[in-house]
Amino acid sequence: MKLTCRHYSGATLFTVAGQVDISTSAELEEFIGGQRRRFGDHVIVDMRELTFIDSSGLAVLLAAGALARAHGAGLHLAGVQPMPARLLEITGADRAATFHDDVEQALAAVLAAGHARP
Repeated sequence: MKLTCRHYSGATLFTVAGQVDISTSAELEEFIGGQRRRFGDHVIVDMRELTFIDSSGLAVLLAAGALARAHGAGLHLAGVQPMPARLLEITGADRAATFHDDVEQALAAVLAAGHARP
């Protein structure tokens, strides 16, 4: 698993590549928790290179989204691949996030809402 982060005013962009499973989900949780500046920032997750995610990784993303929603922001998933998309759909977790074709679209949506600036 490879993780990177970029900050915007009002949003944090996380790029997750590879696989997230029971052996790496704690690392993802620690990374997201350590990189967030404010709970009220939107969480954008670039999933273009995420090939697999299990329920433990999904729980990490949903917890980050729940914390953002509790502070008036949201969870935005960009470039979701078929396998992770299927897990999100099966579990109903797709209702807890806003989906975007790519990162640019996710950032534009947050910017249009007046919540983030590059």
